[in-house]
Amino acid sequence: MAGDILSIGKSALFAAQTGLTTTGHNISNANVAGYSRQVVVQANAVPIATGAGFVGTGTTVSAIKRFSDEFLNSQVRNAQANSSALDAFNAQISQIDNILADSSAGLSPALQSFFSGVQAVANDHASVASRQSLLSSAQTLAGRFQALDGQLQDIRSGVDGQITTNVNLINSYASQIADLNNQITGMTGAGNSNNVPNDLLDKRDQLVLELNKVVKANVTPGDGNSLTVSIGNGMPLVIGKQAFQLTTTTSPTDGTRTEVALVNGSGRPNILGEATLQGGALGGLLDFRNNVLDKTQNELGKVAAGLAFTFNAQHKLGLDANGQPGGDFFTLAGPVVTGNSNNALTSTTAVNVAISDPTQLTGSDYKVDYDGANFTVTRLSDNKKTTIAPYPQAGPQTIDGLDFSVSGSAATGDNFMVRPTIRAAANFAVALTDTAQIAAAAPVMTSSAMTNLGTASISAGQVDAKFLGSGVALPMTLTYDAASGHLSGFDPAQAVTVTVNGASTTYPAGSANIPYPAAGASYEVGGISFSISAGMKDTDQFTVAATTPASASGDVRNANLLGNLQSTNIFDKGNATYQGSYAKLVSFVGNKARESQVNGEAASALLAQSTSSAQSVSGVNLDEEATNLLRYQQSYQAASKIMQIAQTVFNSLLSIGS
Repeated sequence: MAGDILSIGKSALFAAQTGLTTTGHNISNANVAGYSRQVVVQANAVPIATGAGFVGTGTTVSAIKRFSDEFLNSQVRNAQANSSALDAFNAQISQIDNILADSSAGLSPALQSFFSGVQAVANDHASVASRQSLLSSAQTLAGRFQALDGQLQDIRSGVDGQITTNVNLINSYASQIADLNNQITGMTGAGNSNNVPNDLLDKRDQLVLELNKVVKANVTPGDGNSLTVSIGNGMPLVIGKQAFQLTTTTSPTDGTRTEVALVNGSGRPNILGEATLQGGALGGLLDFRNNVLDKTQNELGKVAAGLAFTFNAQHKLGLDANGQPGGDFFTLAGPVVTGNSNNALTSTTAVNVAISDPTQLTGSDYKVDYDGANFTVTRLSDNKKTTIAPYPQAGPQTIDGLDFSVSGSAATGDNFMVRPTIRAAANFAVALTDTAQIAAAAPVMTSSAMTNLGTASISAGQVDAKFLGSGVALPMTLTYDAASGHLSGFDPAQAVTVTVNGASTTYPAGSANIPYPAAGASYEVGGISFSISAGMKDTDQFTVAATTPASASGDVRNANLLGNLQSTNIFDKGNATYQGSYAKLVSFVGNKARESQVNGEAASALLAQSTSSAQSVSGVNLDEEATNLLRYQQSYQAASKIMQIAQTVFNSLLSIGS
């Protein structure tokens, strides 16, 4: 009997000792990230049957229970992935927001200063001083475009570096989780789900949580208490003790772009789509680069390309101070076209793209694919597809203000990336080197004969793009015949369009007599436009001639037209000015920045709430543990007393026998 009492006391003593050890373990790890409190679970030992009934044999420690709720843990992981993604996104977009919206370093002040210089040329009769001021402000504008693009490019380089860092973190976490899977499976007792290494489970769960700071990871239980970890749309990262590795590689269609890829069995990287890697810092960075940084550089480039294209077009319609036709005022960088590095070696396809109409530019990138039968152009902003037809082409096919010229043979699957405006701001520069090259004058001038008897007057002529290739013969001396009511003297090789009260009539080339209505009319011939008011008398004459070098030096008609471009709606199909388009970009970035900030604050609050809920189950309460210490201490002392009594009884039995 004394032996039974001793055994019972011993079991109670061991149980109390385990309780004290576990409680001490909880207290010592209370501040360890990811630690889940543990509790000793006791059960009564198997009783012994006697004639009087079953006699108890003490207690056993059936398990060291770990308090952890997988549902709550999953909520914490999801909230962490979302919060980390928004934090990474917001950290990057705030930089762009500060750059674009800066009242002194943004583009708007430079644009305003440049067009003030254009107006100064127009107001000061194209003096040398005003021309120099214009050239200086143009160089300042070019420098501002280049500086803004350079800052965006620096941000892009930083993002690429962070992508590489985060991929290395993912690989490290995956390897550690796989190693813990192996250890946990090996240490788990066969057939006993309670016999698990709780501390290793905590360490593994904390690693999974840390992984979700980098990329959103989904967890499913596996055999032997292992975990299967997947990212994206179910792509496995860890299965049992095997960890798959990610890597960074260069985009096959853009040698400057860093992409994330999965290392497959052949060792060849399999590039993962940016939509596959969501959540966490990596997902936030990819989202920022794809949906904000690319768009910002494209839109900034669109303003640069549109300004260069339209300003150059008008500048070429003027004459410089030497009486020479105007040339390009700004350099215009063409679209960047790159073939996929995986295209067939036998492919001879060439894709050439040029901007033809800046009013139609969308700011999107494009992809040109060959499916074995047709070349298809896909606008990546909304995946709108346009087939190149017919093929082979008789001439360029215009899509969104871009002229696509495709030639050569291709293999099925060949593709090309087209980025129309990505480098336009970086390569924006002033093409002129001399103030005398500023084409402020108009190429044509009009005059009335001194002998005219009527009161009719002719407007100062102006030209449009058709003038450059029309070959119109100048001068033209227009003579009025009162008997017929017609004007003669137009270039016989040119058609003439007469507009009266908004109604236009075109007379074919060679028409001898062109009507002159009593109410006056405007005329267009060979790209030259002018109007003649009412009050013409018989034999009155008007001359349309080429501007002479002597007249060109003080003529500012083309400068006025150049200045008018500032308020002309050019972009978005004729709905936005230069500054309006830039303001739209600033607004887009600002709204996105504010949206990400608000969402980030909400995500942080949700993460704190989810963490608090999970900690209410798994967190260590030091007050509770202090109470447990006293309880187990008392149990230990009571068990010791049982063993002391058992020893006394045993000694009494020995003394009787002696």
